[in-house]
Amino acid sequence: MRTYLERALTKAGYEVVAVDRGTAAVPFLQEQHFDLLLSDIVMPEMDGIELAQRCAEIAPRTKVMFITGFAAVSLKASREQPHARILSKPFHLRDLVLEVERIFEDQREASI
Repeated sequence: MRTYLERALTKAGYEVVAVDRGTAAVPFLQEQHFDLLLSDIVMPEMDGIELAQRCAEIAPRTKVMFITGFAAVSLKASREQPHARILSKPFHLRDLVLEVERIFEDQREASI
């Protein structure tokens, strides 16, 4: 699934760094600037909520978007990361791209 998400976002004009687990994402967040962290919530070693918390410490201006297939996990994420967007599985890749575009539109409007 990560490959399809990466491909769809790259085709839409975004630069993407894809990793297979939250623990692999942390060093990237420490070394580079990212506008958006897109993470599954359920992952090995470090779940998406913990990754988002680490991201908030390292790069507080980075927006967060979760993808999940579990409604209960989605509720937990919305309580613990109230400003994060959540996209529920299954979704079409076009929906993902549209949601990412909305995040950046909201960000532009907020800075005006």
